[in-house]
Formats: sequence, C-alpha cells, structure tokens
Amino acid sequence: MTTPEPIKVLLADDQALLRSAFKVLVDSEPDMRVVGEASDGAEAVALARTTAPDVVLMDIRMPGTDGLAATRLITADPALDGVHVVMLTTFEVDEYVVQSLRAGACGFLGKGAEPDELLNAIRVAAGGEALLSPAATKGLIARFLAQGGNGADPGSGAAGEGTRAERLSALTGREREVLVHVAAGLSNDEIAERLEVSPLTVKTHVNRTMAKLTARDRAQLVVIAYESGLVRPRTG
Repeated sequence: MTTPEPIKVLLADDQALLRSAFKVLVDSEPDMRVVGEASDGAEAVALARTTAPDVVLMDIRMPGTDGLAATRLITADPALDGVHVVMLTTFEVDEYVVQSLRAGACGFLGKGAEPDELLNAIRVAAGGEALLSPAATKGLIARFLAQGGNGADPGSGAAGEGTRAERLSALTGREREVLVHVAAGLSNDEIAERLEVSPLTVKTHVNRTMAKLTARDRAQLVVIAYESGLVRPRTG
C-alpha cells in the first residue's frame, strides 16, 4: 500500500516566534510538513509559486503586501489552483472575515486556536473543504451584508461578482436547494440526509454549482448565496 504524500504547508506571518511554534507543531505530525515560511504577503506569494503548498496559513495583517492581497494573488493564479488558503486572525472582525472569503480563502482560524484545531484546519483545507464554523461564519456574513457590505470587491479573486444573481438562473432547482443548505453551513452528509440522497450526489451538485458560479470553493458559495439574495440575513 502506497503511503500518501504529506500535506505541504506554507506559513505566512510576520511574527517569527509564532511561525516557529506553528512549524514545530506541523512538523510533529506524520501526515504534514512545512515547506516554507514567509514574513509578508509578497514573500508568501513567491514561496507559493516555488513550493506549491497544499495549504497556506496566512496572517491577515502583515507589513507591505498584507494577507488579503496575497490571498487574491494566489487564488487568481491558475498555476496555484490546488493551493488552499486559511486566514489567521487575531481579531475576528466581520469585514476582514468576509473579505478573506471573497479573496478566495477557504476559511479562517483565530490565532488563539488550540493545537488540535489548527491541525484539523490544515487537514480540512487540504481536503478541499471549507474551513468554516458554520454558525459563526454564517452570522458574520449575514451581519456584514445586512450593514450594506454587499458591494463587489474590485480586487477579489472571485470573478464576476456583479453577475452572480443572474448566473443563479443557470442552476437547477436541486442545485439552488443544495446551495441554500451549503450557505447554512451543512456538510455534504447533512445535506444528503435532509434531501434523502447520497453524499456523492450532493458532492456532484456542489461541484456543478461551483463551476456555474465560478466559485473556488464552498466558502465562496456561502458568500454568493448571501450576495445574490438567495439567502437573506436574519435581522433582529
């Protein structure tokens, strides 16, 4: 039996001590290894292109090119299509979280997360899933959009935000239904149970929906569902 290749992780944070701690933690796991360390966004982009990591742990606030700008550059590069970015935040500010998802990050994690949470986040991201705390992320997006923050971000790595509502018309009824459940933070297994279909069928619907909406991953589907008006933020 062939041993799977370890998950390649790139660390991007301007705090050397924090990078060192993350490196020790990641390298202690047999199924993952650190392939590079960056102290700013520009260096992170350059290293992503030379090391082709599976996952980038990206700090939002860094000198020079910040994490948001670096994430946009990475997710917009076709050569880095398999790279998944997890944003690291000290303060889970609503606007930063939404901008991270719009920039193409697959999710976010607080710097105060427990070691097991960080390692799990890397594995989830490497598997191509959205790293979202469903209730928290849904609430953050809902509040942000309810405050009028639903304008298109011209620097976003997700193309064509202005036509997303129109592109919803390309979805089948079942795909729209699945999108609503994705926006609610449900996993494929949970959606399959709700719709009484197989998880594989749900995965197929999700993949087709991402293709039609030019969404990089599930995290961006959540944003699209709110921005297009398919799902409305709860008020009060």
